[in-house]
Amino acid sequence: MAPIFFRRLGPYTAVFLLLSRAVLAQDPAPTPPVYPAAAATAADSAAGNTDRQQFANPSVLGMGPSKGLIVRYERMPRFGVASSAKVAGLNDFSTDATKNARLSIKGYIPAWNRPHLKVIVGLSYEREEFQFAQLPTNYELYDNIENKGLKSTAAQIAIIRPIDDVHWYLARIKGELSGDYTSSELRKSDYTRLSAEAIYGWKRSANFSWGVGFQYGYTFGRLSLYPAVIYNRTFNSRWGVEALFPARVTMRYNVSQNSILYAGYTVDGYNYIVRLRSPLTRDGQPDKRALTTLELRETEVKFRLRWERELLSFLWMGAEAGYRYNYAFDAFDRTNADREKIIDSKFNGVPYASLELFITPPRKLLEKAGVRR
Repeated sequence: MAPIFFRRLGPYTAVFLLLSRAVLAQDPAPTPPVYPAAAATAADSAAGNTDRQQFANPSVLGMGPSKGLIVRYERMPRFGVASSAKVAGLNDFSTDATKNARLSIKGYIPAWNRPHLKVIVGLSYEREEFQFAQLPTNYELYDNIENKGLKSTAAQIAIIRPIDDVHWYLARIKGELSGDYTSSELRKSDYTRLSAEAIYGWKRSANFSWGVGFQYGYTFGRLSLYPAVIYNRTFNSRWGVEALFPARVTMRYNVSQNSILYAGYTVDGYNYIVRLRSPLTRDGQPDKRALTTLELRETEVKFRLRWERELLSFLWMGAEAGYRYNYAFDAFDRTNADREKIIDSKFNGVPYASLELFITPPRKLLEKAGVRR
């Protein structure tokens, strides 16, 4: 499964890609009986020999390689920004964003790799930056995020548990610190974010796996619980689909063994805590405390084309381009208990491009284990 980047539906894309691949090497079946029954070899499972396959998983034939270490940079050109105040004492404002860029570094480690239980630990660091025209803008929100890194440092654990040759389930829990924090300002209670997901699935064949469950997180900007459907299917030697609906749907075209094209959409959500340099007073509301922090909820939909290409036996490149539609970039009160919306902002639609490098298991190891990409 292709990654959703460093959100957040960003956070979701990378771990599902990893979970969706067949394991590099399965342990040989032990002589004593185990529970569940011993797994088939990697060659049997990956090659689609369903007569001998004993453990199901979400992956299907033709999916891209597993990703161990990922470095990605994304950039948008200049675009218009418009904000409208939702409380007294603030003004409406419009300007141009001259820079919006994201850098993400993610790593995944198989902490436990057995035929009937796989545990993956992930660590990630993401940074988003903005620059605006007319410096300073003299507008509270933009001046507080101008040239300030909106960061997310996260750790997660993902578990995939095959039950038998048809049924499987996976679960993930993620904790992160998200905002414009520095080491001297950091307060865990302000910046901590938690998300989770659980899926129960069916492996109908080597080319078809699907599942249903839920996701609990910030994919749509605010913390929410919503249903999720995994649908991975390979139709023939070239075409397939990989989906985690509603967050992501992608069509796949396998050009060759070392080149893959993707087309589809992703929904990404980001949630940051921004500490204001100066307290913001809400006029006409003496019962409200002056604002010292804001919560930014950012939601965007990307329509994308992506190309992944093997550069070396262990190194791949991902190049992506498309169109970003910004659904919301809103600021909420984090000082008072009402969590009232303070500023409603909209970004103009804009094209974007990204470049990614990621490390995969070397091809020779996969071929030795009998695994086909």
